[in-house]
Amino acid sequence: MTVREQYTPGPASGARVRKDGEKWTLVLVRELRHSPEKVWKALTDPAQLREWAPFDAAGSLGTVGTKVNLTTVGAPTPHVTETTVTRADAPKALEYNWGGFDMRWELEALGGGTRLTLWTNIDRRFISMGAAGWHIAFDVLDHLLSGTPIGRIVGPEAMKFGGWQRLNGEYAKQFGIEKAHQPPNPPANNPSPRGI
Repeated sequence: MTVREQYTPGPASGARVRKDGEKWTLVLVRELRHSPEKVWKALTDPAQLREWAPFDAAGSLGTVGTKVNLTTVGAPTPHVTETTVTRADAPKALEYNWGGFDMRWELEALGGGTRLTLWTNIDRRFISMGAAGWHIAFDVLDHLLSGTPIGRIVGPEAMKFGGWQRLNGEYAKQFGIEKAHQPPNPPANNPSPRGI
């Protein structure tokens, strides 16, 4: 049995939502057993992003002002957006916009590891889906950094994954919202709910 076949995500945890007017933000926190420098590289290096993130990056995200095309993985049709890195304070903070949604990553040294926090704007209808998808992506990231990669699990593939269905329901209950379902025809400006 492969490491991927043995993988089962843990219970929903480390996520919350904030509402500011009509704007919703999903906040996810994960403690990783790896140094901020190692986590930073996984957040900015295109080769590592291809192993765990819900998008492919055409270049490094590690320098302020850099323009990089990000391609959503698993979208019904390729969805490419150009992003400009607005903050890159290695290995502490990274900010850019992905498909019209602000993404802010913070890395805090914690013992020999890192507390990784992601703030991302999100359509209210996809909050539990996004939390479930990022939960799995962070698990995949942790496996990658531990040297036991299980391969990227994002987009429609993630939604077919049994653990994702459970997490979607658990996060919906935790946030006090209705469980999200994949829309039959996602809006053109958001071809998949954040690629997750």
